Amino acid sequence: MTVKQAMLRDLGSRDFEFIQLVKDIRNELLELGNVSQEKGYECVIMQGSGTFGVESMISSALAKDGHLLVLVNGAYGERICKMAEVHGIKFDALTYDEDKSPSVEELDAFLTSNPTVTHVAVVHCETTTGIFNPIKEYGAVIEKHGKRYMVDAMSSFGAVPVDLAECNIDFLVSSSNKCIEGVPGFSFALVKRDALQECEGRARSLSLDLYAQWKGLENNGQFRFTPPTHSLLAYGQAIKELLEEGGVEARSARYQKNYQTLVDGMRSMGFTEYLPAEKQGYIITTFNHPVSENFDFNTFYSKLNERGFAIYPGKLTKADCFRIGNIGRISTEDVEALLNAIAEAKAEMGF
Repeated sequence: MTVKQAMLRDLGSRDFEFIQLVKDIRNELLELGNVSQEKGYECVIMQGSGTFGVESMISSALAKDGHLLVLVNGAYGERICKMAEVHGIKFDALTYDEDKSPSVEELDAFLTSNPTVTHVAVVHCETTTGIFNPIKEYGAVIEKHGKRYMVDAMSSFGAVPVDLAECNIDFLVSSSNKCIEGVPGFSFALVKRDALQECEGRARSLSLDLYAQWKGLENNGQFRFTPPTHSLLAYGQAIKELLEEGGVEARSARYQKNYQTLVDGMRSMGFTEYLPAEKQGYIITTFNHPVSENFDFNTFYSKLNERGFAIYPGKLTKADCFRIGNIGRISTEDVEALLNAIAEAKAEMGF
């Protein structure tokens, strides 16, 4: 509620307070990634959703003769491939089943046999299933081969500890409405300064030009186009509350507790997870559809929605499933209330 209340005032894009707020947010986001401007990193805020941020990264970072390798094990890796295709960027994909992380060894072998690759991209938490991909291990291989490393950390940043320098990440993108618990409105990229400087003149889009956006913010604190002022006001409050909670580690602990409460309760009702426990992250959890002629997802969804809950349909290509998020301003009490609603829906549907 306090995050939403922060939006109940107006600040103009040229107000000194707003300019300082944007500067503070940029520095605080770098600190959450264990880096800083003094360590050679920059934060660039981009208007639009997380997808806008990823597309800004992809379309700005690769030169005309660049070659992108995408590690794919779900819908969001596939979306990066689509972005590359739309922008005419040469790319290859190492594609895996949705319940498997891309192989570190196969990445190493591919980069050895394909020296023209300049950039490698991967999704950290692939929310098609909720699997965590090993971004630190990929980073070591990518650094060995001297390539630029891009990470879509949309649903993990702020709740899964990450050190950009330790993971050798050149570009990390996330958005305002995920684990830092702001509201939709913008995305952001944490970038090694030398990698960002390479982007000058490479952008394939005017509004998604990551380098030009950075230069504008650095020169006068201004966005090149209309900024999401209210989303940024909310985000300033959201970061404050993250730090008051105890930072990334504390938020991670709360989400892990939410996850454990959820899976324990779902298992007690006969539901099974799609992923084995050792591969399952704690951001979002995928459950198989019950094997029953009385189960219909749309009916199940409607009954939960009537009780004030919303869940996600599945995005898998090989299994019928649904997904439940463990993140946001929720506690174990909220998860328990959802479980009660699921038990009621299950009894009414007779599965």
